[in-house]
Amino acid sequence: MDKKVRVALLSVGSNTVLTVGKLAAGVAMNSVAVLSEALHSGVDLLASLMAFASIRQSAKPADEQHQFGHGKFENMASLGEAMLIVLAASFIIWHAAQKLLHPEPVTALGLGAALMGASAVVNFVVSQVLMKTARETDSPALAADAWHLRTDVYTSFGVFLSIWIIYLTGWTIVDPLIGIAVALLILKAAFDLIRESTYGLLDVKLPEAEESAIREVLDGFKHEYVEYHELRTRRAGGERHVDLHLVLPYDTTVAEGNTLAEKIKTAIQDRLPRTYVLISTEPCRVECELCRQECKPPDTSPDKKSAGNYG
Repeated sequence: MDKKVRVALLSVGSNTVLTVGKLAAGVAMNSVAVLSEALHSGVDLLASLMAFASIRQSAKPADEQHQFGHGKFENMASLGEAMLIVLAASFIIWHAAQKLLHPEPVTALGLGAALMGASAVVNFVVSQVLMKTARETDSPALAADAWHLRTDVYTSFGVFLSIWIIYLTGWTIVDPLIGIAVALLILKAAFDLIRESTYGLLDVKLPEAEESAIREVLDGFKHEYVEYHELRTRRAGGERHVDLHLVLPYDTTVAEGNTLAEKIKTAIQDRLPRTYVLISTEPCRVECELCRQECKPPDTSPDKKSAGNYG
């Protein structure tokens, strides 16, 4: 968690510097493209602050009000970041349309080119750090922040290119057109974030590759149980949640069932870190053909009771 917090603070610091620099340059240049980039960086700054706050909140343990933990605070932050991007993109498009209808000269091209080039480099480096940490910690908030900055890299390069086109040709109409292109790229990133965030909030199952990994772990213990069913998975922030029903032979004691459930739980967590596993065990039914062939009849003595829930 300390690593996630440090990386989130790095994003806050870099976005603060870039927002102030782009805003000053955009006003000095009278450039809608540069101002749109300043607004984009301002949105990134708000997103970084939201990511930082959500990471601190999601790290708290379960309590009376949040008995399943605070992991979904990161999904909420990611969704909030996406909505901010939509608002920013709408403003950019409106401002660019006004500039198309009422063209104005763009000045201080050298300052703008230098600032956009520096912005692209800084955001690329910071987004790489964020993306790496997001993968290591399965953090949707950090991943959203990383994609914000990665989009900023592309848009900064686009504005950098527009400045050089204006310098070489004098076509000032390129400025609002690039601003609109920046806004469309931002909207694409926003819709992707909205989709990913709602997946976590709506308890969509884990990706197929992760569910396959869970099944592979279960198959590794298939000679110790009869079958499993009702496998359910979901994600909450950087956490995975898995629960299933495990059918055991009749002669399995509570202790034996719990031991097997613990081994399976540990194996799943080794394969998929930050996974919470709940396994409900139940005895094989009398009418089950497999039980009649391979299991002993049920022992009803007091020390031979079937296992219950374990997680």
